[in-house]
Amino acid sequence: MALKWIEALTGPLEQKKQYRQDKARLEGLPEPYASAAKAMHRYLLNTSGIVDGDIIIRMLTDLTDLWETAAVDSTPVRSIVGDDPADFADTFAKAYAAKEWQDKERARFTKAIDEAAEKEES
Repeated sequence: MALKWIEALTGPLEQKKQYRQDKARLEGLPEPYASAAKAMHRYLLNTSGIVDGDIIIRMLTDLTDLWETAAVDSTPVRSIVGDDPADFADTFAKAYAAKEWQDKERARFTKAIDEAAEKEES
């Protein structure tokens, strides 16, 4: 009972636990993978526009897996992200086809215009 009440206020605790585990894994990466992974993590959180917590957690777990594998295989950072790191990160985020805040705003805008047009016709 108390857990449901707390999660209603703060969001699912399991997501927070997974997020902390993934962050700790990123912190444990050797250089230069840790710097690159943390930069991509920050970029994705600020630009992906994904608002579904489950999808964000899945995306960040996959990001962590990607950089851990690269570190184990000693794959050069540029071989992973290419010449345009932002494009790589944007493409990575698009693989998680989730509703973005822009989708919600587009729907709201379309509905407002439809309602205005209906008022105009009546």
